[in-house]
Amino acid sequence: MAIIYNELADNTSHLSVNEIAESLDLLEEEWEIDATLRKFILGEVKSSDYTHTIGDVTFHIPYLIDHNKYVLWKCYWPDCHNCCERQGRLPLTSDDLISIKSTLNYSKLSEFIEKETVVATWQEPTAIMSGINLKRKDDETDKDDGTRIPCRFLDDKGSCKIHPSRPGVCYLYPFSTWLESHGGQARIQATYQFTGDCPGFYLGDTITEMKDILDEYSGVIARYSVQYARTSREGYGAASIL
Repeated sequence: MAIIYNELADNTSHLSVNEIAESLDLLEEEWEIDATLRKFILGEVKSSDYTHTIGDVTFHIPYLIDHNKYVLWKCYWPDCHNCCERQGRLPLTSDDLISIKSTLNYSKLSEFIEKETVVATWQEPTAIMSGINLKRKDDETDKDDGTRIPCRFLDDKGSCKIHPSRPGVCYLYPFSTWLESHGGQARIQATYQFTGDCPGFYLGDTITEMKDILDEYSGVIARYSVQYARTSREGYGAASIL
Protein backbone atom coordinates (compact mmCIF):
# COMPACT_ATOMS: atom_id res chain seq x y z
CA MET A 1 0.00 0.00 0.00
CA ALA A 2 1.36 3.43 -0.91
CA ILE A 3 0.03 6.93 -0.48
CA ILE A 4 -0.25 8.65 -3.87
CA TYR A 5 -0.95 12.19 -2.70
CA ASN A 6 -2.98 14.13 -0.22
CA GLU A 7 -6.07 15.13 -2.12
CA LEU A 8 -7.45 17.40 0.57
CA ALA A 9 -5.75 17.61 3.92
CA ASP A 10 -6.71 19.59 6.97
CA ASN A 11 -6.48 23.26 6.08
CA THR A 12 -4.61 23.86 9.35
CA SER A 13 -2.81 20.52 9.37
CA HIS A 14 0.47 21.84 10.74
CA LEU A 15 -0.84 23.50 13.89
CA SER A 16 1.33 22.95 16.93
CA VAL A 17 -0.02 21.30 20.08
CA ASN A 18 0.04 24.71 21.78
CA GLU A 19 -2.02 26.26 18.98
CA ILE A 20 -4.60 23.48 19.19
CA ALA A 21 -4.71 23.83 22.99
CA GLU A 22 -5.35 27.55 22.60
CA SER A 23 -8.18 26.80 20.16
CA LEU A 24 -9.70 24.32 22.62
CA ASP A 25 -9.49 26.89 25.40
CA LEU A 26 -11.35 29.35 23.19
CA LEU A 27 -13.91 26.70 22.23
CA GLU A 28 -14.54 25.82 25.89
CA GLU A 29 -15.62 29.38 26.59
CA GLU A 30 -18.89 28.48 24.82
CA TRP A 31 -19.01 24.67 24.69
CA GLU A 32 -18.42 21.84 27.14
CA ILE A 33 -15.68 19.53 25.87
CA ASP A 34 -15.20 16.03 27.33
CA ALA A 35 -11.92 15.93 29.28
CA THR A 36 -10.86 12.61 27.71
CA LEU A 37 -11.65 13.91 24.24
CA ARG A 38 -9.58 17.03 24.88
CA LYS A 39 -6.61 14.90 25.94
CA PHE A 40 -7.02 12.78 22.79
CA ILE A 41 -7.03 15.82 20.50
CA LEU A 42 -3.82 16.97 22.20
CA GLY A 43 -2.22 13.55 21.63
CA GLU A 44 -2.31 12.45 25.28
CA VAL A 45 -4.62 9.41 24.90
CA LYS A 46 -3.71 6.12 23.22
CA SER A 47 -5.80 5.33 20.16
CA SER A 48 -5.97 2.96 17.21
CA ASP A 49 -7.31 3.41 13.69
CA TYR A 50 -10.68 1.77 13.03
CA THR A 51 -11.52 1.62 9.33
CA HIS A 52 -15.02 1.50 7.91
CA THR A 53 -15.68 1.41 4.16
CA ILE A 54 -18.83 2.78 2.53
CA GLY A 55 -18.93 2.63 -1.26
CA ASP A 56 -15.71 4.12 -2.61
CA VAL A 57 -14.63 5.73 0.67
CA THR A 58 -12.76 4.22 3.62
CA PHE A 59 -13.26 6.19 6.83
CA HIS A 60 -10.57 6.14 9.52
CA ILE A 61 -12.27 6.53 12.91
CA PRO A 62 -10.13 6.90 16.06
CA TYR A 63 -10.76 4.27 18.73
CA LEU A 64 -9.62 5.07 22.28
CA ILE A 65 -8.13 1.80 23.44
CA ASP A 66 -8.10 2.33 27.21
CA HIS A 67 -11.59 3.83 27.22
CA ASN A 68 -13.29 1.47 24.75
CA LYS A 69 -14.79 4.43 22.91
CA TYR A 70 -14.94 5.72 19.33
CA VAL A 71 -14.47 9.38 18.45
CA LEU A 72 -17.69 10.38 16.68
CA TRP A 73 -19.03 13.65 15.30
CA LYS A 74 -22.20 15.59 14.58
CA CYS A 75 -22.71 19.16 13.38
CA TYR A 76 -24.17 21.79 15.73
CA TRP A 77 -25.09 24.29 13.02
CA PRO A 78 -26.79 26.79 13.27
CA ASP A 79 -25.75 27.12 16.92
CA CYS A 80 -22.11 26.80 15.86
CA HIS A 81 -20.31 28.04 12.76
CA ASN A 82 -16.71 28.05 13.99
CA CYS A 83 -15.53 26.34 10.80
CA CYS A 84 -16.57 29.49 8.89
CA GLU A 85 -15.36 31.97 11.50
CA ARG A 86 -11.92 30.33 11.76
CA GLN A 87 -11.38 29.37 8.13
CA GLY A 88 -7.79 28.66 7.08
CA ARG A 89 -8.04 28.08 3.34
CA LEU A 90 -10.68 27.60 0.63
CA PRO A 91 -9.15 25.73 -2.33
CA LEU A 92 -11.46 25.61 -5.35
CA THR A 93 -12.21 22.88 -7.85
CA SER A 94 -12.96 23.73 -11.47
CA ASP A 95 -16.63 23.01 -10.64
CA ASP A 96 -16.43 25.55 -7.79
CA LEU A 97 -15.02 28.17 -10.14
CA ILE A 98 -17.97 27.87 -12.51
CA SER A 99 -20.72 27.74 -9.87
CA ILE A 100 -19.38 30.55 -7.64
CA LYS A 101 -18.64 32.73 -10.68
CA SER A 102 -22.30 32.51 -11.66
CA THR A 103 -23.53 33.09 -8.11
CA LEU A 104 -21.42 36.27 -7.87
CA ASN A 105 -22.70 37.40 -11.29
CA TYR A 106 -19.44 37.35 -13.20
CA SER A 107 -19.79 36.81 -16.94
CA LYS A 108 -16.10 36.02 -17.48
CA LEU A 109 -14.23 33.35 -15.56
CA SER A 110 -10.97 35.26 -15.95
CA GLU A 111 -12.46 38.32 -14.22
CA PHE A 112 -13.82 36.20 -11.38
CA ILE A 113 -10.43 34.54 -10.86
CA GLU A 114 -8.64 37.90 -10.89
CA LYS A 115 -10.95 39.63 -8.39
CA GLU A 116 -12.27 36.88 -6.11
CA THR A 117 -9.45 34.34 -5.80
CA VAL A 118 -5.85 34.09 -4.68
CA VAL A 119 -3.22 31.52 -5.68
CA ALA A 120 -1.56 29.80 -2.74
CA THR A 121 1.01 27.07 -2.22
CA TRP A 122 1.14 25.03 0.97
CA GLN A 123 2.70 21.83 2.26
CA GLU A 124 0.80 18.75 3.33
CA PRO A 125 2.30 15.60 4.90
CA THR A 126 2.88 13.90 1.53
CA ALA A 127 2.82 16.70 -1.02
CA ILE A 128 3.29 20.37 -1.78
CA MET A 129 -0.05 21.70 -2.98
CA SER A 130 -0.74 24.69 -5.20
CA GLY A 131 -4.06 26.00 -6.42
CA ILE A 132 -6.67 28.71 -6.71
CA ASN A 133 -8.35 29.64 -3.44
CA LEU A 134 -11.49 31.69 -2.82
CA LYS A 135 -10.65 34.90 -0.96
CA ARG A 136 -11.95 34.76 2.61
CA LYS A 137 -11.63 38.54 2.87
CA ASP A 138 -11.68 41.16 0.13
CA ASP A 139 -8.02 42.12 0.48
CA GLU A 140 -6.62 38.62 1.08
CA THR A 141 -3.14 37.85 -0.30
CA ASP A 142 -1.11 34.67 -0.47
CA LYS A 143 0.58 35.75 2.78
CA ASP A 144 -2.75 35.28 4.59
CA ASP A 145 -2.94 31.63 3.51
CA GLY A 146 -3.46 29.23 6.40
CA THR A 147 -4.36 31.94 8.92
CA ARG A 148 -7.70 31.52 10.65
CA ILE A 149 -10.01 34.35 9.69
CA PRO A 150 -13.80 34.73 9.35
CA CYS A 151 -15.09 33.97 5.88
CA ARG A 152 -16.60 37.06 4.23
CA PHE A 153 -19.56 35.02 3.01
CA LEU A 154 -20.76 34.17 6.53
CA ASP A 155 -23.81 36.24 7.46
CA ASP A 156 -24.83 37.37 10.95
CA LYS A 157 -27.12 34.34 11.34
CA GLY A 158 -24.34 31.84 10.68
CA SER A 159 -25.41 30.99 7.14
CA CYS A 160 -23.35 31.03 3.95
CA LYS A 161 -24.40 33.81 1.58
CA ILE A 162 -23.32 31.82 -1.48
CA HIS A 163 -24.85 28.48 -0.44
CA PRO A 164 -25.40 26.09 -2.22
CA SER A 165 -22.51 27.27 -4.42
CA ARG A 166 -20.05 27.32 -1.52
CA PRO A 167 -16.70 25.56 -2.15
CA GLY A 168 -16.64 21.79 -2.09
CA VAL A 169 -14.18 21.79 0.82
CA CYS A 170 -16.86 23.42 2.99
CA TYR A 171 -19.17 20.46 2.41
CA LEU A 172 -16.40 18.05 3.47
CA TYR A 173 -15.79 19.54 6.91
CA PRO A 174 -14.76 18.10 9.36
CA PHE A 175 -13.23 15.41 7.16
CA SER A 176 -9.96 15.52 5.26
CA THR A 177 -9.33 13.08 2.41
CA TRP A 178 -6.50 11.55 0.43
CA LEU A 179 -5.87 8.73 -2.05
CA GLU A 180 -3.96 5.51 -1.41
CA SER A 181 -2.90 2.85 -3.88
CA HIS A 182 -4.25 -0.64 -3.20
CA GLY A 183 -3.11 -3.21 -5.75
CA GLY A 184 -2.61 -0.48 -8.32
CA GLN A 185 -6.05 1.01 -7.72
CA ALA A 186 -6.50 4.44 -6.10
CA ARG A 187 -8.82 4.29 -3.10
CA ILE A 188 -10.35 7.27 -1.31
CA GLN A 189 -9.52 7.62 2.39
CA ALA A 190 -11.10 10.03 4.88
CA THR A 191 -10.48 11.03 8.46
CA TYR A 192 -11.30 13.88 10.82
CA GLN A 193 -9.60 17.24 11.08
CA PHE A 194 -8.70 18.03 14.69
CA THR A 195 -7.88 21.72 15.02
CA GLY A 196 -9.62 22.41 18.31
CA ASP A 197 -12.32 24.54 16.68
CA CYS A 198 -15.29 22.15 16.41
CA PRO A 199 -17.53 21.24 19.38
CA GLY A 200 -19.20 18.42 17.46
CA PHE A 201 -16.83 15.60 18.44
CA TYR A 202 -17.95 13.21 21.15
CA LEU A 203 -17.22 9.70 22.45
CA GLY A 204 -19.52 6.81 21.58
CA ASP A 205 -19.74 3.05 22.09
CA THR A 206 -20.23 2.20 18.41
CA ILE A 207 -19.89 3.93 15.05
CA THR A 208 -23.46 2.94 14.17
CA GLU A 209 -24.44 6.16 15.97
CA MET A 210 -22.90 7.94 12.97
CA LYS A 211 -24.32 5.67 10.28
CA ASP A 212 -26.46 8.30 8.54
CA ILE A 213 -23.68 10.90 8.67
CA LEU A 214 -21.09 8.50 7.23
CA ASP A 215 -23.52 7.44 4.50
CA GLU A 216 -24.07 11.08 3.53
CA TYR A 217 -20.39 12.01 3.61
CA SER A 218 -19.28 8.98 1.60
CA GLY A 219 -21.21 10.41 -1.35
CA VAL A 220 -19.97 13.96 -0.76
CA ILE A 221 -16.34 12.81 -0.52
CA ALA A 222 -16.55 10.55 -3.59
CA ARG A 223 -17.99 13.35 -5.71
CA TYR A 224 -15.38 15.81 -4.50
CA SER A 225 -12.60 13.35 -5.30
CA VAL A 226 -13.77 13.23 -8.92
CA GLN A 227 -14.02 17.02 -9.07
CA TYR A 228 -10.56 17.50 -7.57
CA ALA A 229 -8.98 15.06 -10.04
CA ARG A 230 -10.63 16.92 -12.91
CA THR A 231 -9.34 20.22 -11.52
CA SER A 232 -5.75 18.96 -11.61
CA ARG A 233 -6.16 17.69 -15.17
CA GLU A 234 -7.50 21.10 -16.23
CA GLY A 235 -4.49 22.88 -14.73
CA TYR A 236 -6.19 24.72 -11.86
CA GLY A 237 -4.28 22.88 -9.15
CA ALA A 238 -1.16 20.80 -8.70
CA ALA A 239 0.47 18.45 -6.18
CA SER A 240 4.19 17.75 -6.01
CA ILE A 241 4.88 14.48 -4.22
CA LEU A 242 7.39 14.64 -1.39
